[in-house]
Amino acid sequence: MRQVVIVGYPNAGKSTLFNRLLHQKKSLVHSLPGMTRDRVSAPCVLHEKRFELVDTGGFFDSLAEPLSPQVKKMAWEAAKTADVLLLLLDGRRGLAPAETDLYRALKKLGKPLLVVVNKIDTSAQEAGLGDYYRLGEERLFFISAEHALGLSDLEEAVAAALPAAEPAGAEEPPPLRIAIIGRINVGKSSLVNRLCGEERFIVSELPGTTRDSSDVLIRTDRRSYRLVDTAGIRKLNRVADERESAGVIKAKKNIPLADVLCLVLDAQEFPTHQDAAVAKLAFDSGKPLLIALNKWDLIDENRVSLEDAKNLVFRRLEFIDYAPLVTVSALTGKRTMRILDLADKVYQSGLKTVGTPRLNKWLASISAAKALLSKTGKRFKIRYMTQKDVLPPTFVLFTNTQASFAPAYEKYFVKEIRDAFDLRDTPIKLVLKSPSKK
Repeated sequence: MRQVVIVGYPNAGKSTLFNRLLHQKKSLVHSLPGMTRDRVSAPCVLHEKRFELVDTGGFFDSLAEPLSPQVKKMAWEAAKTADVLLLLLDGRRGLAPAETDLYRALKKLGKPLLVVVNKIDTSAQEAGLGDYYRLGEERLFFISAEHALGLSDLEEAVAAALPAAEPAGAEEPPPLRIAIIGRINVGKSSLVNRLCGEERFIVSELPGTTRDSSDVLIRTDRRSYRLVDTAGIRKLNRVADERESAGVIKAKKNIPLADVLCLVLDAQEFPTHQDAAVAKLAFDSGKPLLIALNKWDLIDENRVSLEDAKNLVFRRLEFIDYAPLVTVSALTGKRTMRILDLADKVYQSGLKTVGTPRLNKWLASISAAKALLSKTGKRFKIRYMTQKDVLPPTFVLFTNTQASFAPAYEKYFVKEIRDAFDLRDTPIKLVLKSPSKK
């Protein structure tokens, strides 16, 4: 897919423009500079031209931002792969010498380059913008991304700069959206970099390196996937930086938007209380889930077996024991592609349906084998059951009285459903309905 990449210095409004062109709030915006570190991308359509729009971190070097060299490098790599470049400048602070240098460097790439001057909220401001014409561009675009002013001309120019649309082939199914979740410093960004085969995301031992949730589209011979690298999830009262707090909140919001969740654990330290908290978010979402036990290259397999690791994980995270687990190494790449295989598997499991006659035949046998107990210890009956939904498979059980399962019996009931109908790799939801009172 063609790429349009937005570049510029911090606080020029790149993320605001990115969201405006997408017509949705995807990239996090913050008053403090440096909110965006990794590339954030999303499919976009302007004037019937379909492309990938890319937001980048700012081109800057700052002692206050220890990762600024990596951010700058990532932004430059994105610029080199672009089909069209948007250089965004801050119209309120004037043209800086470093921005002139950046303009010249971008021109040398030989790509269509549109120079956009942002934060021009009134026509009176344009009178004092002659300095920007020193760049030598025949046309400048004066806009206010925040107030959606001047965008129509820019959108037309972006569409015109893109190559002609390629002939439509067979329509490709939408990519499977996999959110990579976990606490801080378990190797989520390293894992996504390994899966996409390039350094798309900044990796550092500093806590909170990933601030915004960032996507990357990858294709295999089987299908396409959209990997979402999220900020490390931890308690907000332990986060000092407002920008990291915004990233944690967005990471939590990304969970229900995913098709599949991949919970990443650190093989040297698992599962922790925070691992359990993230796992609970995954469980409550009802989304298909797999577990990647990362940094397995640091484990002596003569002393710790895969079975030992599984037993330890599921002893502490028993509520997600339906999720398949794979040991991986983002450093060496070992078994990382299994994540995509398992993502397909758990997603397909979540789509399974069971006919009502089969369900009720099974219900009769299980009811005869073991009496149903409620939370209060009383017995009750399920008259019949049916499957209401998928992702997750949701079963409605019609009871003879108002009741809810005893926890131990609910666990037993779900396990029996899994075994009977091959639903081992998906969460299962039960809804008990009692007779309505007249």
